Amino acid sequence: MTTTAVVLAAGKGTRMKSDLPKVLHAIAGRPMIHYPVRAALEAGATRVVVVVGHGRELVETYLRKAFGDQIEIAVQAEQKGTGHALQMAMPALAKEPDDGYVLVTAGDTPLLAARHLRPLLEAQTGPAAMLVATLPDATGYGRILRADGKVVGIREHVDCSAEERLIREWNPAVYAFRLDFLRAELPKLETNNKQGELYLTDLVRVAAKAGGVVDRPVDPADVEGINDRAQLAALDRRMLADIARRHQLEGVTVRDPASVEIHDGVVIGRDTVVERNVVLRGATVIGANVVIDVGSVLTDTTVADGAILKPYTISSESKVGERAQLGPFSHLRPASDVGEEAHVGNFVELKKTKLGKKSKANHLAYLGDGLVGEGVNVGAGTIFCNYDGFGKHTTVLDDGAFIGSDSQLVAPVRVGKGAYVATGTCVTRDVPDGALAIARPHQENKEGYADRIKARLKSRAGK
Repeated sequence: MTTTAVVLAAGKGTRMKSDLPKVLHAIAGRPMIHYPVRAALEAGATRVVVVVGHGRELVETYLRKAFGDQIEIAVQAEQKGTGHALQMAMPALAKEPDDGYVLVTAGDTPLLAARHLRPLLEAQTGPAAMLVATLPDATGYGRILRADGKVVGIREHVDCSAEERLIREWNPAVYAFRLDFLRAELPKLETNNKQGELYLTDLVRVAAKAGGVVDRPVDPADVEGINDRAQLAALDRRMLADIARRHQLEGVTVRDPASVEIHDGVVIGRDTVVERNVVLRGATVIGANVVIDVGSVLTDTTVADGAILKPYTISSESKVGERAQLGPFSHLRPASDVGEEAHVGNFVELKKTKLGKKSKANHLAYLGDGLVGEGVNVGAGTIFCNYDGFGKHTTVLDDGAFIGSDSQLVAPVRVGKGAYVATGTCVTRDVPDGALAIARPHQENKEGYADRIKARLKSRAGK
């Protein structure tokens, strides 16, 4: 049996009040469309057809990047209902065998997971299977209609009678249809309803007569959709809490799950400590026995075992070696690489710089476009002058170099092995191995001159 999935994601999402397509709004670090597509693939779908409409170029670009050739795109140019959306997907299923199945889900249900979809496929014996859920008040949802305990139809809320609106069981819009059934019945849908749309839900009534509908209950919290920013924030917090708990159960100390954000896809090793107000984003990978202290924000960053990131460390697209120490208030910009046991201290910024093993830049420095060897000391106030207004240039500090405080290194330039740059030096030429570079104005002390300056300034101020 083959299974294909169709994810309906063509809606405008007008209640989001956004120029961004609704399904691209992020939850736990990924666009919400990512989750139902992933769930379908993990449940066994060989490919996923995503029906797009509003902002389709943006949606397709993301999906191609995230899932490659596992997805296909179908376009619903005019929104004429969920049945019409599925009709737009059918040409993409033309080569699938009649005895295959089609999972159908919505693109705005990010908590939907493979564990919810597998029971539908396992229970599928007739033309259709579906998830059902129950709420104390199902206002706004399509109601499940039953006869003798079996599902016989779905009535959309706007079309319900007063009695039907009292029904608490509702339709989460997650289905599994046999493909031959869809091919026969989907073209027959009619717009005989108050909204004048083609309802996908009408297929449930037809399937009930054609062999029955299998239903499986699901927690309503797991199939909740997103229609506005408030719902987006609420589900984001729930998903983040679930992610934090999973890490805790795998041996990670997450000090205050309510205050941290660990995004979907982040990897964390055992015995690592994640302190309060930490944000871990993107493809971040944290090793074992790492400390991520208060307020740190890491994006697409790899941190090796035993590293210590002190409070308010910021890093993007960078690497941190074993037992390295960063912070507080350090900033690693993209393509930075901090070596084993290296130190990057308070108010130090790296950009596209490799800092070698046991090298240190502990205070108030900017290292941009640099190659720093092992055992190098970079003093406070040092600047790599890497940009000439037109291009970036590289500063190289060989093993064992010592850069005195308040030095400027004008790239391209190299400081050789064991060389010493004196405090306050502006380096504009290469420094040979073992040499001392010093470039300072001659100091002159004028005795008593400070008192005369003060008197003159005081007189000028009228004091």
